[in-house]
Amino acid sequence: MLYRSNSNLSFNVAVINQSKTSFAADFVSQAESSKLFKISETINTLDAAQEKMKRSELDAAILVPKDFGTVKNDKYPTGNITVYYNENAAQAGQTLTSVLQQQFSSINARYVSSDLPFKIIPKSTNTKGLKQFDYAFAGLLGFSIIGLGIFGPVNVFPELKKQGILRRLHTTPLRVWQYFVANVISQAVIGLFAIAILFATAVAVFDLQMMGNYLSFVVFILLGIFTIYGIGLAIGGWAKNERQAAPLGNLITFPMMFLSGTFFPRFLMPDWLQHVSAYLPLTPVVDGIRLIVTEGKNLIDVAPQLGLMAVWAVVIYIIAFRIFRWE
Repeated sequence: MLYRSNSNLSFNVAVINQSKTSFAADFVSQAESSKLFKISETINTLDAAQEKMKRSELDAAILVPKDFGTVKNDKYPTGNITVYYNENAAQAGQTLTSVLQQQFSSINARYVSSDLPFKIIPKSTNTKGLKQFDYAFAGLLGFSIIGLGIFGPVNVFPELKKQGILRRLHTTPLRVWQYFVANVISQAVIGLFAIAILFATAVAVFDLQMMGNYLSFVVFILLGIFTIYGIGLAIGGWAKNERQAAPLGNLITFPMMFLSGTFFPRFLMPDWLQHVSAYLPLTPVVDGIRLIVTEGKNLIDVAPQLGLMAVWAVVIYIIAFRIFRWE
């Protein structure tokens, strides 16, 4: 029987079935019911599978060609399937190939003793997928932005109110929007310096490969800081003291840190949670950074992330303006 395996062994794969034979249908059906495979049901082309493999969302792709399972010379069905994997998942691809070859060996023995009709062909895509650090780096930048954008104002604004500094500023011609703009600009400059240090460390120590355009990267980081900083302005501007600001800041920050792909890829979450977390303010920031740095995308390619950030920025800053208190 196909797909007998160690219960601790499983592969996250896509199965692209191009064959119409009953043998191919049985093969795919048994694969779907086997604990050996976790099959992505939304992928039906090799190009789509390769995109997922680049992001390390798949271990491999199993291509079942059109002639798989075709009976030749009225003897027995034959065919080859191809296992595609990228360089970063070479071990998983080779292990999967070995496992499948063992499974087909028992089938081959039922038909012939020497010339094997079914074979597994391993094939590297010759492209590199994301390393574990590539995911971690985008998360680190997201964590830095959320720390700068939320914890900064949450800690500083209540202290300024306590010392009466904001109350004295209120007596000047300074407007709220002017104060906000000045804060955003200063934090953006500080944020760029901090991220530049992180980036240099990642390249020098962890061999990070910057695939995207540096200008797109810098512009996107600035827009990310602008969006997230509005949350800190809203919390810090509303709170009268640290006892109000700190709990609210933590209540908003920690769910975003754990659900926005900061510490681990979101595709590991349940499907319903992936859909929910996709609309958190930090998610498009982390996703956009990851796409630019590791996949070489530009600002046009990350337009969906920019659009969601823009919507959040409008909502956040409207709230921040309305609830801001000088004392």
